[in-house]
Amino acid sequence: MKRLSWFNVTSLTLGFAFLYLPMVILVIYSFNASKLVTVWAGFSTKWYGRLFQNEAFLDAAWVTIKVGLLSSCLATVLGTMAAYVLVRGGRFRGRVLFSGMIYAPLVMPEVITGLSLLLLFIGIGLDRGVLTIILAHTTFSMCYVSVVVSARLVNFDRSLEEAALDLGCSSLEAFRLVTLPIIAPAVISGWLLAFTLSLDDLVIASFTAGPSATTLPIKIFSAVRLGVSPEINALSTLMIAVVTIGVISASLISKRANLRRHHEEQAAERGQD
Repeated sequence: MKRLSWFNVTSLTLGFAFLYLPMVILVIYSFNASKLVTVWAGFSTKWYGRLFQNEAFLDAAWVTIKVGLLSSCLATVLGTMAAYVLVRGGRFRGRVLFSGMIYAPLVMPEVITGLSLLLLFIGIGLDRGVLTIILAHTTFSMCYVSVVVSARLVNFDRSLEEAALDLGCSSLEAFRLVTLPIIAPAVISGWLLAFTLSLDDLVIASFTAGPSATTLPIKIFSAVRLGVSPEINALSTLMIAVVTIGVISASLISKRANLRRHHEEQAAERGQD
């Protein structure tokens, strides 16, 4: 086994410190008893209690969760369908335009995307609110799902589908019974990615949100402009915990699926022998 050099260890340490040290400090100071976020006055959880009594933050959190769940589900369905067409559709008329429209949000500045969606909603007379935020988040997050699922479909063994078709399954049944269970880890990863992007979005939501619907990032940004409070540290810590649990859960689900598929392949090989 090749040993790490001092340069590699130093680079990794500095890189991880740059990425995660601010988060660690934020989590620590969320348990600070002082109102001043830069002065440590002892351990306390009172800011978490006050956070759960803050109606404005709770309403924004509920809107954010609702938008994240609905938009990620829509983005997963549409992104999976788009990935299937791109990988299995072959060469069809308009393929270049279709793929360009799918991947455009990956490189498009969020300000442009948010402004264009705002003009669209105004043009069709749709009042800004929860629905417009869901549509906006679905628009930009489905391309990420498409990229993740496409990468899995490219390496998919199509002989499994052909075997299901030979045994009497229709194309839809073969996709539901064979293809979808195998690409499920990629689909779940795409859903979690879309949900995380929705939780994190500020720019597009600020264009498409209305007075009756304020997401958590918008609320936090508005509150930070007046000064960072310990409640915001507590809220940010809870968001970090939610994302961390989601990432760990996705890793465990993917690992379990890979192990199950490996066991099934070994069982099939033993059956053939």
